[in-house]
Amino acid sequence: MSKDDNIISLIDENGKEQDFELMATFEVEDFEYAVLFPLSEEDEEEGAYILRIEYEEDGQLVLINIEDEEEFENVVAAYEAIVDEIL
Repeated sequence: MSKDDNIISLIDENGKEQDFELMATFEVEDFEYAVLFPLSEEDEEEGAYILRIEYEEDGQLVLINIEDEEEFENVVAAYEAIVDEIL
């Protein structure tokens, strides 16, 4: 698998297309999450984005912002634990 296989283009709320590198996926409490890093230099300061992975009825993958604060904190803690384990 090449690095290009891990590049995802997303459209932001302003209709601007942004490229991200998919760094990892992991599960927490029966949900799957994706960790994305922006490829644009202007967005690199924002750091990683963690989005919930869901599937539409036709099987198409959809990335969803995590709006629930408790869910987000749990997911970030799980990701940090994974990173600590790897390092």
